[in-house]
Amino acid sequence: MNSVLKIILQRLALGLLTLFIVSIVIFTAVNMLPGDFAQAILGQGATPEAVEAIRRDLGLDQHPVIRYFEWLSGALRGDLGNSFAQANFASFVGADSGVRTSVAQQIAPRFANTMFLAGVTAAIAVPFSVTLGILAALYRNSVFDRATNVTTLSSISSPEFFLAYVLILFLAVLNQWLPSLSNIYDGMSFGERLERTLLPALTLTLVVTAHMMRMTRAAIINLLASPYIEMARLKGIKPMRVIVRHALPNALAPIINVIALNLAYLITGVVVVEVVFVYPGIGQLFVDSVKIRDIPVVQACCLIFAAAYILLNLTADILSILSNPRLRHPK
Repeated sequence: MNSVLKIILQRLALGLLTLFIVSIVIFTAVNMLPGDFAQAILGQGATPEAVEAIRRDLGLDQHPVIRYFEWLSGALRGDLGNSFAQANFASFVGADSGVRTSVAQQIAPRFANTMFLAGVTAAIAVPFSVTLGILAALYRNSVFDRATNVTTLSSISSPEFFLAYVLILFLAVLNQWLPSLSNIYDGMSFGERLERTLLPALTLTLVVTAHMMRMTRAAIINLLASPYIEMARLKGIKPMRVIVRHALPNALAPIINVIALNLAYLITGVVVVEVVFVYPGIGQLFVDSVKIRDIPVVQACCLIFAAAYILLNLTADILSILSNPRLRHPK
């Protein structure tokens, strides 16, 4: 038990170190983006004095190192700053009461929507992919196995926006079974929210199914040649029972890893899908903020994407170690 706790603490420390390095990369990359928020708001006819006044008001005239540590210390306290766009709008209309929506308040409902989309997708994709992988291993080299491989590889080889438009054509335009736009707002019932989320969730399912299905199939087939599996077969146990009861538990480590990686993708890689379906998630907010150079929101979105990716990889690593005792003693 102590060795497991030690491994978990080591992984947590490595995760925090990785997140710190990623935060430096995020801050540097975002601040190196071409364009300037003050110039973008004031337009080409802005005087240098006006541009400089806005930059000074937003703190952009400070040294980047000072701004980075201010941003990092704020993020550690849960304060991601204020949106440049909202701060400028309030002062522009002369209604700046000092009460502004923070970046955290702006991101929270969008992040909840993205998590809902990721949850619906995971609820469909994970059992579907694992079942397909088990059946493909059970009927290896059959017509079903080949058809499944061709279909999943075709879906993963296609761009996400293409799959989205194909689903919109068949499920929203020609048959009108599902809405083509995913307008989510407060006060919607769970059923209505689920209906409007289903089309982007199906698109993401097509994207992530191939990885999980093929890893499940490969991991199970790799174990089917093991002596204990041969012994189970010689005892007359049915093939499906051999796979589910004997092969699948020992193949969980690689399957958990690939599932965690795909769940991370559902949070960090939804930008294109959210834009196509006008889904009000964090990916749509990220694109809108990049357009107007709203640096605090862009940095916060990138940090959330990185934290989610690191956290899910860390979880996969720990679950793999717990599911396979050999990984606890690498020597």
